[in-house]
Amino acid sequence: MQSSSLFDLIGEERLRALVEAFYLRVGQHPDLAPIFPPDLRETAEKQYMFLTQFFGGPSLYSDVYGHPMLRARHMPFPITVTRARAWLSCMVAAMDEVAITGDLREQMLAKLAFTAQHMVNRQEE
Repeated sequence: MQSSSLFDLIGEERLRALVEAFYLRVGQHPDLAPIFPPDLRETAEKQYMFLTQFFGGPSLYSDVYGHPMLRARHMPFPITVTRARAWLSCMVAAMDEVAITGDLREQMLAKLAFTAQHMVNRQEE
C-alpha cells in the first residue's frame, strides 16, 4: 500500500489557502514585515511552489529556481530566534484558519519548526 505525502493530504487548494492566510499575517507582523517586500505576491507564489515540493508534491520550486538552498538564500535577511518564532506563529494561525488539524498538522509543524530554527542566522539585536 502506498502512503500519501503531506502534499497529497493537504491538497493544492488548501495549500494555496494556507499560503495566502500566512502572508496576510506576515505582511502585518511587526517583526516580519520589515524583512519582506511590500508586495508579497511573488514571495507567496515562491512559497507555494516550495511548500508543494517540501511536503512531497511535484518539484515546482526546483524546476524553476534550482535547488532551494534555503539557508543560503535567506542569509541576506536578519533572521533571529524571535523572527523564526514569529514566522512559525503566523503559520500556526494560518493552519487554524484553513482547518489543518490532527496528525497532518503535527507532521507539518514538525517539519516547519525544524526549518524555521535552521533559518536563524543572526543574534537578537
